[in-house]
Amino acid sequence: MPAFNVGSFVAASIESVLNQSHSEIELIIVNDSSTDGTGEVLDRFAAIDSRVRVINSLKNLGGAGARNLGLESAQYRYVAFIDGDDLWHPQKLSRQIFDIKSRGAQLGYTAIQKVDSLGNPFGDVQCVEQEVDYNTLLANPLVACSSVLLDYEAVGRPLMPNIRKRQDFAFWLKLLREGAVASGINEPLTYYRVRPGSLSSNKLSAALYTWRVYRSFEYLPLAKALPNFISYALRAFLKRLNR
Repeated sequence: MPAFNVGSFVAASIESVLNQSHSEIELIIVNDSSTDGTGEVLDRFAAIDSRVRVINSLKNLGGAGARNLGLESAQYRYVAFIDGDDLWHPQKLSRQIFDIKSRGAQLGYTAIQKVDSLGNPFGDVQCVEQEVDYNTLLANPLVACSSVLLDYEAVGRPLMPNIRKRQDFAFWLKLLREGAVASGINEPLTYYRVRPGSLSSNKLSAALYTWRVYRSFEYLPLAKALPNFISYALRAFLKRLNR
C-alpha cells in the first residue's frame, strides 16, 4: 500500500485489509513522505496489529517507487496491491487466491465499484472479463491496480516500471507478454475512491502516459499503437459518462 497524504482515508483502507477473511497477511505500507497526518495513522495501526509494517521513505517516490519498495520487502507467495484510499470487500483475497489456484493463473483481478470521498458508491460497476490476454489488455486496460493479486513467486518477483503514471498497466502487459495467465472475477470486490485532486483524476496526463507505455515500453509500431490507443480513449470516455 503506497500512502501519500491520505490521512483522511487510509484508516478505512487499512481496516478493509485487516478485516479480510484470509487473515494470514502482512500489510506493508510505504509512507511516501506524506506531509499531512498519514504517518501518525500508520504508526497507530502498526502499534496495535503486528501484521502491519510501515516503511517510511525519506523522499517522495511516486506510485511505482513506493510499490517497488514494498515489493522488495514482500515475503509471502502472493502479493496484492491497494492504494491508500481504496477499499476491499472482506472476501476479496480468499476469493482471488481460490480463483487463480483453480484456474492455473498467476494474475487475478476483479470488477470495481467507484466510491466518492465519503465512501458512497456511484456510477456503474466497471465489469471485467473472466480472462484477458496481452492483446486484449492493450486495447482495454481493464485491470485496476487495487484489484490485482499476483502469484509473485510464479512470475519471478519482478518490479514495476519506474514511471510516474500507468506503471501498473505497463507491469501487467509485461507479465502477460512473458506468459502469465490472468483470471478475473466479475464482481466488485474492489472499491476505487474517486476524489478531487487524486493523481488518476488527470485524464489527459494518464492518456499521454498510456501512449508512452505503448511506444516506449512495449515498442509497438505506430500501426498497432494507434488503434489500441483509440480503443483505450473511447473506453475511458464511456466510463466518464457513467460517473
